Amino acid sequence: MVDLMKKPEKDGEDSFKLNTDHIKGMISDILLAGIGTSVDTIIWTMTELIRNPNVMKKVQDEIRSTLGDKKERIAEEDLTNLHYLKLVVNETLRLHPPFPLFLPRETLTQVKIQGYDIPAKTPIMINVYALARDPKHWTNPDDFNPDRFVDSSIDYKGLNFELLPFGSGRRICPGMGLGITLAELGLLTMLYFFDWGLPEKQEADKIITDNEVSLDLFQVVRH
Repeated sequence: MVDLMKKPEKDGEDSFKLNTDHIKGMISDILLAGIGTSVDTIIWTMTELIRNPNVMKKVQDEIRSTLGDKKERIAEEDLTNLHYLKLVVNETLRLHPPFPLFLPRETLTQVKIQGYDIPAKTPIMINVYALARDPKHWTNPDDFNPDRFVDSSIDYKGLNFELLPFGSGRRICPGMGLGITLAELGLLTMLYFFDWGLPEKQEADKIITDNEVSLDLFQVVRH
């Protein structure tokens, strides 16, 4: 397949050559993409934790028992032994992938996939959202349940086609590592230092049904 966003070369031209401006642009894109997707992941994770207080308690108990109660600042090395937090992030990425549809690709030649003839030059888009909620691969796929990843080899790194929030293969998102680290650090800080809950008398199953800004709905108490 070929990336549709790539500018084709003109006949007789030399192959495309990178210069300093191209490299600066790519680094900037990686940083911006990592920050934007991290924010989305943090918002959706906190939303799902508010909806599921039993999961909230479980992840906070792990964090506070592992780190103790005397830390004044969170560092990247604090993420090392927080296994359940990583399962929570996995489940958030399954239910709320940063990009529900991959960027379009195009077949270079005619191919046959599972009995279907795909002509050359056919645009292809992968529905990541549908894959991660397919009941053939996931039990109760619409439920937020990080425990489904306990003792499971499935993760977001592109090796399992039922979970592809960052893509797979040579075109996997280059900002994946940065984005995940920023999201986990943000969540760790929020969950360690603060207790979270709903506004009085607000029902958890009624919050966040569309594109509302979810964090605006939460009350916070300093831990």
